[in-house]
Amino acid sequence: MNYDIIIIGSGPGGYVTAIRASQLGFKTAIVEKESLGGICLNWGCIPTKALLKSAQVYDYLKHVDAYGLKASSIDKDFDAVIKRSRNVADGMSKGVQFLMKKNKIDIIDGFGKIKPGKKVDVTAEDGTVKEYTAKNIIIATGSRSRELPNIPQDGVKVIEYRKAMSLPKQPKSMIVVGSGAIGVEFAHFYNTMGTEVTIVEFMPNIVPIEDKDISKQMERSFTKAGIKIMTNSTVESIDTSGDGVKAYVKTKNGEEVLEADILLSAVGIKTNIENIGLEDVGIIVDRDKIMVNDWYQTNIPGYYAIGDVVPGPALAHVASAEGITCVEKIAGLHTEPVDYGNIPGCTYATPEIASVGLTEEKAKAAGYELKIGKFPFSASGKAKAAGTPDGFVKVIFDAKYGEWLGCHMIGAGVTDMIAEAVLGRKLETTGHEVLKTIHPHPTMSEAVMEAVADAYGEVIHL
Repeated sequence: MNYDIIIIGSGPGGYVTAIRASQLGFKTAIVEKESLGGICLNWGCIPTKALLKSAQVYDYLKHVDAYGLKASSIDKDFDAVIKRSRNVADGMSKGVQFLMKKNKIDIIDGFGKIKPGKKVDVTAEDGTVKEYTAKNIIIATGSRSRELPNIPQDGVKVIEYRKAMSLPKQPKSMIVVGSGAIGVEFAHFYNTMGTEVTIVEFMPNIVPIEDKDISKQMERSFTKAGIKIMTNSTVESIDTSGDGVKAYVKTKNGEEVLEADILLSAVGIKTNIENIGLEDVGIIVDRDKIMVNDWYQTNIPGYYAIGDVVPGPALAHVASAEGITCVEKIAGLHTEPVDYGNIPGCTYATPEIASVGLTEEKAKAAGYELKIGKFPFSASGKAKAAGTPDGFVKVIFDAKYGEWLGCHMIGAGVTDMIAEAVLGRKLETTGHEVLKTIHPHPTMSEAVMEAVADAYGEVIHL
């Protein structure tokens, strides 16, 4: 069977790419070895947000008296929470199936392996192999949890994120190694549900890629919630011979032994590029990533790669943008390269974190003279009324030209607010223009305007 485009992998990179390719008139097929939607829909972005929503509702119920209400016998059903999350994921996967059918995209079930001559071998579950050809082949095979030699995962006591969202019973205690988005989201979920949680982080701050002010606020909020945080610390080895797991942690004050029911390893990702034929075709790989140009072409004509397997942030919305850019370029449309300097990052714990652009530290290192403004949600009428006064918005501008260099938020609902900054930066909006844009009152989004006003010495409500 011949196609214009075959895409290997149906995550938010692959399936979005397939739909856009079909819209552009390409005869398109997508190869998937597990479930449509990939990790994001089935084991990542979507089901984790369902778990976090359950945790948020449970936390509201436990503190219902703060809203002038009364409730008794507040409890949780861990199995039901997990089941709801899986149902949400299943529903989203079925939604992708509908989109494939609607856009007349062929679904090829099995493991895809590229071959020279623009061919793909697909091995079905029963072991049979079928060959397909295409004018263009796009690799979108994504990534999985990275496993460290000193923290081997057994899937029972030492787990990765897939197991963390489908445990048969809630652990009484958990060690979370790594404090990126995955680590802090699961730390928050399990802590809220009643598990005793300890975070071990190698770097000096948790959520280490964020602005330092954000990291410090997150640490304060997590500590207040009862999560133990160990920074500048490394798990040297583990012992699973007993009932639970022991982690031998190197700290600046010496070795400390932690004990828990479960250890969650959240130390990053490993790309899924093994055994997919890269070596056979001659595609260049460097440090676990497929090398591509601005249009996601590999060094071999007709072969492309997008998403987690290429350099850049391993985020669902980035993979989608890369895939659309890739097929639009194949179609001969005028398109622009993805601007990796304007990618929003979001963490969905409580409090939420959202950011885009340069941190204060990076902006200073780049030589900019800065205007920095901050507005705390404790001064926001909407935040106070909602009972969510923790956090702030921080904005960073170039003092010379007014360029919006960065925006960093921590608090309730900020993952929905960050788009204002992303769009503003895309349109090269200056601080003065943001300041003179009327924001609705009372809203959380007013904090963006107020933070900009603070940067320019015009803040009203501080």
